[in-house]
Amino acid sequence: MLLAHLLRYLVRKGTLRVVDSTGKAHVFSGEPGPSLSIRIKTRAAERKILLHPTLYTGETYMDGTLTVENGGAFELIDFFALNTNSIPKSIITPLYDGLGHRFRWLQQHNPLERSRRNVAHHYDLSATLYDLFLEADRQYSCAYFANPEVSLEQAQADKKRHLAAKLLIEPGMRVLDIGCGWGGLALYLAQECGAQVTGLTLSVEQLKVAQRRAAELGLSDRVKFELVDYRNAKGSYDRIVSVGMFEHVGAMQYETFFNKVNGLLTDDGVAVLHSIGRSDGPGQTNAWIRKYIFPGGYCPALSEVMPVVERAKLLVTDVEILRLHYAETLRLWRQRFFANRDKIKAVYDERFCRMWEFYLAGCEVAFRRQAHMVFQIQLAKKVDAVPLTRDYMIDWERAHAQEAKTSVANDRAA
Repeated sequence: MLLAHLLRYLVRKGTLRVVDSTGKAHVFSGEPGPSLSIRIKTRAAERKILLHPTLYTGETYMDGTLTVENGGAFELIDFFALNTNSIPKSIITPLYDGLGHRFRWLQQHNPLERSRRNVAHHYDLSATLYDLFLEADRQYSCAYFANPEVSLEQAQADKKRHLAAKLLIEPGMRVLDIGCGWGGLALYLAQECGAQVTGLTLSVEQLKVAQRRAAELGLSDRVKFELVDYRNAKGSYDRIVSVGMFEHVGAMQYETFFNKVNGLLTDDGVAVLHSIGRSDGPGQTNAWIRKYIFPGGYCPALSEVMPVVERAKLLVTDVEILRLHYAETLRLWRQRFFANRDKIKAVYDERFCRMWEFYLAGCEVAFRRQAHMVFQIQLAKKVDAVPLTRDYMIDWERAHAQEAKTSVANDRAA
């Protein structure tokens, strides 16, 4: 098995047992660490993994030609992430990077029609799927864990409150939500802050749900959802927020994005950008993720974002890094997905379930071992657009958290 030569070099920590396509077992060991046992069922799968591990490990797992005998996708990805972190830079490194960095400009080229197709690929999937692993508000982005013991529902509610605290919204302000998803944050800002909100999405399915939710809550006069790309947005807004959308912009479009934010924001306005990023410098999107999950997507390093912000004449007034919050979010999503796996399989099939297992597990590992994080950047045009200290954020957040607790207690008493 030619793949054995690669694995012998790769395994620096723990023990890997591989049963190859002929039934022969190979054992590779390094320093003390976890144990993983896998089976590769065909020679074609062995050749593919050797050729391009970052793409074909996921593909063969999806197809069932690679199986894990003492775990699942998480154990598989975590074992290899632990070991690839231990590999010194060498001639073999391109096998894991797939030479994709040379074609990053093409991978992230997102003109309008391509952006729409990319969004539909992921976000126009069955509503049943998202209902079965997200919480009721369908917050499909990093939650905010005040402590690791809180529920997913509470952590997502706290995320919305955390963002609202940074936006300094006053009743009647015009707010633009770029990449509004199923509308949860926009509806919260209207209800909790008294804002007039416009939400933009490129997903037809998300638009339908968001509009229906606004109507059911009696907020259609205060919250408007549109099927519009951010590049075509018009108007003037006191506040702009974007959560989990920037990862779909592409580095070549950052200048367009921030210039658009500048053009839409009032002179004394405030914007907050919430995005997945990487803390180890510029990189590239994993080949498997790019092909199967988020075509056109890229999570940037702050060093790629800040120079563009400066050129767009926007002031950075606050930056916060959320480190393991998304790992905990993904852990809970993964648990819910497994709990409802049979129902999801009935909507799609076994291959789809294995694909999403690999996706959720891989993303969680990225935050635990591969330098992924979430950043929240507060932006303004004027240096005095926000108070001198960050106390206002904490004060607003605590006050509204207490109001929410009081409201729940009153509802229970009634």
